[in-house]
Amino acid sequence: MENRKNVLLIMGSTRAGRICPKITEWVAQIGRGCTDLDYEVVDLADWPLPMNDEPAIPAKDVPYAQAHTRAWSEKIKSADAVVFVTPQFNWGYPAVVKNAIDHLYHEWRNKPAAIVTYGGHGGGKCAEQLRQVAGAVKMRVVPTAPGIWLPEGVIREDAPFDPERDFASHVASIQNAFTELSNQINATDFV
Repeated sequence: MENRKNVLLIMGSTRAGRICPKITEWVAQIGRGCTDLDYEVVDLADWPLPMNDEPAIPAKDVPYAQAHTRAWSEKIKSADAVVFVTPQFNWGYPAVVKNAIDHLYHEWRNKPAAIVTYGGHGGGKCAEQLRQVAGAVKMRVVPTAPGIWLPEGVIREDAPFDPERDFASHVASIQNAFTELSNQINATDFV
């Protein structure tokens, strides 16, 4: 039996009324259709990580004191790669994503990563910031960072949307990011 590589799609929103689950599942379907990787959606709402509750900074490489941090560490270590699927809030990414990254350090090192953003302007500023933080913990972020433009009605009026129909123009970019991610994972196998 072939040992398929596991990719975690980390949902970057825990906001009430969020559309992140629908977008993340759609992104996962694209990944499943264009690569031979396994995809698991990780909802940060299911991973309550209190701010700054570890006595030591993660970069010190000392055992984590908190059970939730140890569990988060194991989850990230179990992945061959990660994909952040996140909205852009006020030109940046949500604090819950930064907190999830900052809870760990060594677990991210050399981990292939992709960034998929969405928002009224596609999320380019969010992706730039997230790329910088991912670089600080030594993730290997792929060049393509798809930014999905949401219609004003979806943002302000909770208008219904269908990702397959409404975001079809973004599929090629997302497929490209997954291809780059798959190549990064395979390159890791030979490092």
